[in-house]
This record gives sequence, C-alpha cells and structure tokens, in this order.
Amino acid sequence: MATRNRIGVLDLQGGVLEHINHLQALGLNPVRVKEASQFDDLAGLILPGGESTCLIRLLNIFEIAPKLKEAFADGMKIWGTCAGAILLAKNIEGNNSQLGLMDISIARNAFGFQVDSFNAKVKVPKVSNDEIELTFIRAPKIKELGTNVKALLEIDDYVAAAEDENCLATVFHPELTSSLAFHKYFVQKCGVKVSTDSDEHLSRTSWMKLARITNPSK
Repeated sequence: MATRNRIGVLDLQGGVLEHINHLQALGLNPVRVKEASQFDDLAGLILPGGESTCLIRLLNIFEIAPKLKEAFADGMKIWGTCAGAILLAKNIEGNNSQLGLMDISIARNAFGFQVDSFNAKVKVPKVSNDEIELTFIRAPKIKELGTNVKALLEIDDYVAAAEDENCLATVFHPELTSSLAFHKYFVQKCGVKVSTDSDEHLSRTSWMKLARITNPSK
C-alpha cells in the first residue's frame, strides 16, 4: 500500500485554484491532479465544483477514473463540492450515476437558475464552533442518505453536507468564501496535519468579492 500523506485537487475543469488557495492557507502543498500517475501518495482528493457531465467525460477521456477508484479502494478519501458531489453520488435523479462512490441520492440544479444562487451563514457543529459562510451556485440537493452516511448539515427538505467513512459531499462552495473550516475538516478526516489550530480565514480577494451573491427572496 502506498504511503498517503498529501491532498490533491482534480485539475481538469471547475474551481481548482480556489481550493488550492485554501489548502495552502492551511500550510499544505496540494497536488493539482491532471493524470492517473499522481494518485499514489494522495490521502485525499477534492472534486471541485464545475460541470459534472464535463468532469466525468474528462476523467474517462484521460483514463483517470479507473485509477481514482483504485486509489479510493486503497484508502484515499474524497470530497466532492457541488458538481463533485454529483460525481460521487450512487443515485442521480433522472440521470445515470457517474463515479458512484457514495451512497447518496442527489438532484441536479435543484435550486433553479444562476440568478437563484445565494449566500448563507450557518452553524455546522461537527465542522466549526463558529458560523460558516456558504455559497450556493446552481446547487444540487442531497435528497436521501444510505445507511452508513450521516448528515452534517440539513436545510429545509434537503441535506447540504453529508459524510461517510471515506467521503465528504457538500452541495455548496466553501472555496468561494474566506472560511477554511471545511477544508480543515476534510484534511483532518484524511489524517493529514494542518499548521493551525483555529478556523482561520483568508483575506478576501477580488474573486471572493465577486462570489458574494445575494438571494433576492431572502
């Protein structure tokens, strides 16, 4: 079994740089995963937000999906954010499953159009003692959980964050806020040490300001 001690971000499409910035703020040197040979030393992999159909096509075109599944079976943890959560789901309403590694049922684009995107601040006790800012952009909803899957955050009639022993799924984008809480939680889930004991925050950059979307209905 390979020694797994690094965190990777799938770098094929979607919000890669923002995840890289958050991991670097935790004192890590993340791997930008572009090919199958880069999985051997990964303790964890982040599947970023983007377009799930495009991501799975690229995973198959570049023959990365089989190696990803092999690394997962060998102990690598996976975190899917938004489109990444869709990739993980065993059941996608109205569509075929993609990677199918997590026993959840998910509905794509469940909040409607881009203009229906919004920000919210919530408490997620297992992740942080403080309120965490969340950004929802054409987000899916987790509608059902398998026997071994637990909800980390429930909002109204859906689950916004869930985990099992090997996977974390969030329908929102923690990488588009200044909070490091979810990244720190995932890194620790992978058994990798971070350089801070607190839930520190990144200073807001221009792309974070652009990501602050207000829901007109709230």
